[in-house]
Amino acid sequence: MNPTSDALDRFGVVALDEMVAEAALLARVDRKYVVPRAELDPILRTMDPATRVLEIDCARRFAYESVYFDTPDLLSFRMAAHPRRRRFKLRTRAYLDTDTAFLEIKTRGARGTTVKERSAYDLELRSTLTDVAREEVTAAFVAIGVDPGRADELEATLVTRYSRSTLLAPDGSARATIDTGLRWDGLNGAGFTLPGLAIVETKSPSSASAIDRLLWRSGHRPVSVSKYATGLAALRSELPRNRWDRLLRGAFSDARHHPHARPTTPSRTEELPCAAA
Repeated sequence: MNPTSDALDRFGVVALDEMVAEAALLARVDRKYVVPRAELDPILRTMDPATRVLEIDCARRFAYESVYFDTPDLLSFRMAAHPRRRRFKLRTRAYLDTDTAFLEIKTRGARGTTVKERSAYDLELRSTLTDVAREEVTAAFVAIGVDPGRADELEATLVTRYSRSTLLAPDGSARATIDTGLRWDGLNGAGFTLPGLAIVETKSPSSASAIDRLLWRSGHRPVSVSKYATGLAALRSELPRNRWDRLLRGAFSDARHHPHARPTTPSRTEELPCAAA
């Protein structure tokens, strides 16, 4: 059983449409934290009891899978490892409980403006880029001054899997995602899991939220962590890792590697019975 289940049960629920409406009102600052699972429940139990948790069809945890795409020389990774004005991240994200998937393109141009584009995608094709997808990426590359021909080189590079719960602050001004069951798989079958860790991401206006302050009081500070770039650096020791070296030598040092395991498709999150009315 996920150890956060009991802690989440104390919160009321928020529906997806309400969560989306609340989120649309926010000019957000994102902060990420790497939290030991053993410390997660105590933190959840000290949150404002008026906090709400996203619930869909009686479930409060949802299985995610992301497939990241990069060029053979890892252009996306290197742009993140050596921070530059121009950068991009490309993935398909699958919501396994609802059998839906999206193509997500995140770019930042020379002026530092970040653009996120998201479009529906065929779930069965999530490990490949269709011709239409490559056309979208080509246009995104042109917009940030990256050689559009590089879109033809993109290939699946890394797969991440995890379970996510989403919390909404009582006043709707902030939210947080909690990712557990973290797993990374390279395309050669090598990979690792971090069963003892959770990645918590808060989204709030420029000022810190009550959730951020609670994490700070518990001894946790925001860290620079990217599921793609940090995960790839953990899998491939020859890659630049300076930006994440402290994290890789610290929290990620407990990773359980499976060098010859074949990537597997995670099962859907089990549904929990709805509370009695």
